[in-house]
Amino acid sequence: MPNYSIGLQLYTLRDLTKDDFAGTLREVAAIGYQGVEFAGYGGMKAEDMKALLDETGLKAIGSHVPYERLLEAADEEIAYMKALGGRYIAVPYMAEPLRKGDAWQEVKSRIADIGERCRAEGIQLLYHNHHFEFLEHIDGKTLLDDLYASVSSDTLQVELDACWAYAAGYDPVAYVRKYQGRLPLVHFKDYRVSEKGPLTVELGTGIVPLKDIAEAAASAGCEWLIVEQDVCTNPPLDSVRTSYQWIQANL
Repeated sequence: MPNYSIGLQLYTLRDLTKDDFAGTLREVAAIGYQGVEFAGYGGMKAEDMKALLDETGLKAIGSHVPYERLLEAADEEIAYMKALGGRYIAVPYMAEPLRKGDAWQEVKSRIADIGERCRAEGIQLLYHNHHFEFLEHIDGKTLLDDLYASVSSDTLQVELDACWAYAAGYDPVAYVRKYQGRLPLVHFKDYRVSEKGPLTVELGTGIVPLKDIAEAAASAGCEWLIVEQDVCTNPPLDSVRTSYQWIQANL
């Protein structure tokens, strides 16, 4: 049996949580997901969110918090996550102007500082990639590898979006193995090629080698596989239900 649990990144259900956060989390729990990764809290107080998690049995994995928000209010975000009993805060994206030259050097320094503040409170800072961190290079390394080489593993760990790695032309299994021991979370999603580029789809309906990724994640000691679908062409709850059913049947 794999040692990871199955979670859901709530960004997938953003159109539902904006109107009914509590009801949406109840639906997620009913499908069978064991935990959720937040992307905002719908204006709910931490104590109310914790009560909702306790009611549904869902675990708070962590939260995606924009880099700019962490610069302004890291202490507030850390306190909220601690109140939920979660362990992780992930930087979900880095804007293009910040990925170049002196700006990138400053980003790495500030991420190290934020990571130390998180660590002092028992929270682990992560970075979540898209495809550009593989396509852009600095000093002969991908931007992703440069970040992890520049910031200590105690301060910054890896949330690998395996789908985006694959879409960028890299082997996600190799990257899972490369960062074994530094990789508590893996974003687990599928895509197919469209005229507009990668189109995220339900698990098992695209081209990503999901079984190989899951096997590598288990071997690497990953704690959570986190289902995410950036864009759903079907009703979002149907999509995450289909993906969970694929996991049940295949992993």
